[in-house]
Amino acid sequence: MKLILMGGPGAGKGTQARRIAEKYGIPQLSTGDMLRAAVKAGTEVGLKAKAAMESGSLVTDDIVVGIISDRIQEDDCKGGFILDGFPRTVEQAKALTKMLKKRDLKIDFVIDITADDEELVGRITGRSTCSKCGEGYHTMFKKSSKEGICDKCGGELTTRADDNEETVRNRLGVYHEQTAPVLGYYGKKGALKEVNGMLAMDEVFNALCTILG
Repeated sequence: MKLILMGGPGAGKGTQARRIAEKYGIPQLSTGDMLRAAVKAGTEVGLKAKAAMESGSLVTDDIVVGIISDRIQEDDCKGGFILDGFPRTVEQAKALTKMLKKRDLKIDFVIDITADDEELVGRITGRSTCSKCGEGYHTMFKKSSKEGICDKCGGELTTRADDNEETVRNRLGVYHEQTAPVLGYYGKKGALKEVNGMLAMDEVFNALCTILG
């Protein structure tokens, strides 16, 4: 089972990817994590990525696809994998399709977790984390008893610098601009499914499992 999870920032794809990975016993592959692992391992494609990063250049699509190509050959990917955060552009999607075709593989499902932009802004800007124990809180879903103080350990609650409204709206704008065409690309291939990300977390997961069932 080879999946791609899509969704705007705050749509919950990371959380759902972890739950799918646990239920179906397939790894969640994050391009950022794979990139760092390949650089650390000193693989051929990892060395290319390291050179690009050290020179301040962007890591090219062919390097990223090369890293994915290496990663999916590992034993834990035999039963499938979940791609989280890739592809972000149609060019990346085409490169991924080409690479998989060489291995006689294809993506089974591309699932878009949809949510209203205003809801996503509210979800992200309301997040805070305890600076001591890492416990997460939210102004809409999980408030601390005392404002700004962690219920667990009494630590101070902090918010990420990029979790402000302006930055979130910019991220959403980039997501829509780059990703809408990717959804169209997979839609034409008949691989695209949609799940309503406005539902409760467990309901979203159940809807995903129904598609994958």
